[in-house]
Amino acid sequence: MSKDVILDRYARLYEIPYQLAKIGHEVQAFCLDYHAVSTSSTDHTVDHVWQHDAAPGRLSWSSYPIGRNIAATLAMLAYPSRLLRELQTYRPDVIIGASDIPHVAMTGWLARRLQVPYVIDLYDNFEGFGQAKIPGFVRALRRTTQKANLVITTSEPLREKVLTDYAARGAVVSMPSSVNLQLFHPGQKEHARSMLGLPLDAKLIGTAGGLTSDKGIEPLYAAWQTLSIRYPQLHLVLAGPFNPSLPPPSGARVHYLGMLDHVKVPDLFRALDIGIISIPDTPFGRYCFPQKAYEMLACNLDVVVSDVGEMASLFSEVPEALFPAGDAKSLDLAISRRLDFYGKNKHLTTIQIDDWEALIKRIEPKIRAISSTP
Repeated sequence: MSKDVILDRYARLYEIPYQLAKIGHEVQAFCLDYHAVSTSSTDHTVDHVWQHDAAPGRLSWSSYPIGRNIAATLAMLAYPSRLLRELQTYRPDVIIGASDIPHVAMTGWLARRLQVPYVIDLYDNFEGFGQAKIPGFVRALRRTTQKANLVITTSEPLREKVLTDYAARGAVVSMPSSVNLQLFHPGQKEHARSMLGLPLDAKLIGTAGGLTSDKGIEPLYAAWQTLSIRYPQLHLVLAGPFNPSLPPPSGARVHYLGMLDHVKVPDLFRALDIGIISIPDTPFGRYCFPQKAYEMLACNLDVVVSDVGEMASLFSEVPEALFPAGDAKSLDLAISRRLDFYGKNKHLTTIQIDDWEALIKRIEPKIRAISSTP
């Protein structure tokens, strides 16, 4: 997600253990530092431990860096056994696995050896990840998820997939990813534009996130070619990583802000007139829950979004905000409709956005229930 889970305290990979600790549980979180692969100076034999304030419970994070040299590779291969030894001492009542396919598979392996129940949190359709191409990975993902005592999915379509394709034996519940409502909230458009160096009196459309083909950015780039001609006062604002093979459009009315710090993203959404959520109709798009949908809505931003997966349901009350995934002409039409009626007939949805505390409090009884299962 281009974020550091521990240091940025970002999204559900952080919020699930954090909110469980705030309820009163003692939580020990383990993760691998994938960023260390590109850092030659990192000592790959030393892990890092952080204690986070999560009273009345306790939250401790342990991060183990990995790298490319032989010593790091050997340490990586020994990582599951090392975790097993630590957990044999820690003696957890429940293990929760998330992040990616290797961590899901390792969760099942650890739970079997410790003879404790386990939970799998699927914040995405991991079968759409690049690592799913590695032989045996999808099979390991499905088998481990099938045998989990509880599976949490980020969307209802993904919940249905787990029930149907994985034949899950335990309970399967859907829990969308929320946002930090203290960070993402309405604000003054002019102030936000000034903070980002954007024009104060223009119409601004745009988005933030992965500006890549697999994340669905191409229809927006294609639509911009006609929109920029039809609306001389319209500007396009973009932020996020991109592939050099598919660079952002160029021109005086295109503003590429680079990799914005997470705390600055709300300013971008407050600065825009229309936010674009273009999701491809792929295994990724059909099962994901794009967090920027809630981020934009929390900032009271009008949106145009692909009619695919969970978004089709979320925006069912605002069909004019939806467009067929991948269809640049339909995206052009949807944006034009919003521009022509902006300020007169916005039709913003009244979607309730529960914060992380509320979401985890609904899930916690289910986790507590399996912890007492023999």
